[in-house]
Amino acid sequence: MSTDPTTATGPTTATDATTAAPDGGQGVATARPALTGERADLLANLARRRAFLRFTVQNLDDEQASRRTTVSELTLAGLVKHVAVMEYQWLDFVLVGAAAFDGDMTAREQKFREDFQLSPGETLAGVLDRFEEVARRTERIVAEVADLDDARPLPAAPWFEPGASWSVRQVLLHLIAETAHHCGHADILRESLDGARTMG
Repeated sequence: MSTDPTTATGPTTATDATTAAPDGGQGVATARPALTGERADLLANLARRRAFLRFTVQNLDDEQASRRTTVSELTLAGLVKHVAVMEYQWLDFVLVGAAAFDGDMTAREQKFREDFQLSPGETLAGVLDRFEEVARRTERIVAEVADLDDARPLPAAPWFEPGASWSVRQVLLHLIAETAHHCGHADILRESLDGARTMG
C-alpha cells in the first residue's frame, strides 16, 4: 500500500463545498467559519482513524474485501460498513438521545450482525461512499451543537449502567476509540489477505 494515511487531516470547515439539501440533493455552497479548538481536534483525530481504515481497503475488489482471511467472520468491507453504521447511529444519539437505539432487541442484534457484511447489491465502493457521507454529517452536527458538554441519557441495557449519560464529547471519544479498534482488526485482515500493511 503506497499512500501514507498519516497525512489525513480533519475538516477545515463545518461542511464540504456544498451542504446537503433536505431532499438528499446538493444545496447551495455555504461558507462557515473554520472549526477551532476542541471540536476541531476531536474531528481531526476521528478523521485520521477513518483514513487508516480506508487505507486498509485500497486497491481491493469486492471479492477480496469480502473474503474471510482469518478464523474470524470479519471482513474488510464489513468493517468499513459497520464503522459507518455505528458512527451514524451515535450521531443520531447526539440528536435524539436513547431513541436512536430503540427497537426490538432480537431485530437489533440481527441487524448488528448484518452490518458486518456486504448485503446483496452492496459494493466496497458504495460502502466507502457512504462512509464519507457519514463523516461529513458528523462534522456538520458537531459544528452545530451548542456545547460539547450537552449530555443525553444512554439506553439502560444491555451495555450501559442504569442512569448513565454521555456528552457529545464522550460520544466523539467513543467513536475515535471504536474506529481505532477496528483499524487494528483491518490491519490483520489485510496482511492475512496479501501481506500489505498499513504501517511498517
